[in-house]
Amino acid sequence: MKKQSILGELTMLTRRENLLETIKPDGKPDRLTNCYTAFKPIGGDPVFQYVRGNRIRGTNSYDRWGTYISFPEDQPAATPIVTAENQIIQDIEEWKEYVKVPDLRANCSEGWETALKNKAAIDSSEYLSMTIMGTGIFEQMHMLMTFEDTLCSLLTNPDEVHELIDVITEYRLTYMKLIVENLHPDAILSHDDFGSKTSLFMAPETWREFFKEPYRKLYDYLHANNVLVVHHSDSFCEPIAGDLADIGVDIWQGVLPTNDIPAITEKLGGRMALMGGIDSAIDHKGATEAEIRTEVRRALDAYGSLPHFLPSYTYGGPGTIFPEVEPVILDEIDRYNKERFGV
Repeated sequence: MKKQSILGELTMLTRRENLLETIKPDGKPDRLTNCYTAFKPIGGDPVFQYVRGNRIRGTNSYDRWGTYISFPEDQPAATPIVTAENQIIQDIEEWKEYVKVPDLRANCSEGWETALKNKAAIDSSEYLSMTIMGTGIFEQMHMLMTFEDTLCSLLTNPDEVHELIDVITEYRLTYMKLIVENLHPDAILSHDDFGSKTSLFMAPETWREFFKEPYRKLYDYLHANNVLVVHHSDSFCEPIAGDLADIGVDIWQGVLPTNDIPAITEKLGGRMALMGGIDSAIDHKGATEAEIRTEVRRALDAYGSLPHFLPSYTYGGPGTIFPEVEPVILDEIDRYNKERFGV
């Protein structure tokens, strides 16, 4: 949808307007939103710095929960290293004896000046301000004990796991409240990966039993404060896509092409937008421009006509691992928009 200017000329929607039209059930965008270009992340918030500031390239450290974090010099990101020997929860039945929840209010109530300055510098007519929150509920669980113990505990000790999830949920709700009270971004990009490339990590019924209502609580709070919910899960989440819409996810970001994106779109009926579709395997050393453009065009040809679709690489934030890849992706989407929509 193009706007009529005061002089009678047709003008494009701003990036912000176009994204908001894209996610409306009956919206009228005038082009495809191009990856994260409608968002401007707000850097410098003290909660992010307190929780993840230890992740420094070339170092090993422990996070605020006590999880061992390794960030080798030659790796693109930090990785939690959780083993049977170093896991925090040695016995799920006695988890309260092991888990010490970081006190976010005591440590993050001050120091918001930099983030507020960064937010004020964002052109709010053109962009949506966004805060990124890593380490969701499930991810926090398997940073406290091994992945195997986490999944087994869902079946062997459901009562204790529910208690642990309640504590993590309250911690995450406090995190969100600090962000909203002090910064109030337009959107929060909330991370939690629920599956591999081709399957969920658990049965859909198990996910619903343990995670659906805690996330509804979190996202109800964000919606009550007029914050868009962008949930990152670069996983196969097709079996729970309707559940993500139920709990208030506005945009599922990170939708891998192993998900049946057209079928999910049809089933959702406009209740949730999908952001992704581009196989991030093209982000590698030595990737050719032709290779990158071919994959982007494949995704655009396959999904570009779908309503409520935002083409993007599937990472949980702007940028690619190899920086020369992103400009080609963005340019190919721009070319498609000009070819198809004239903008």
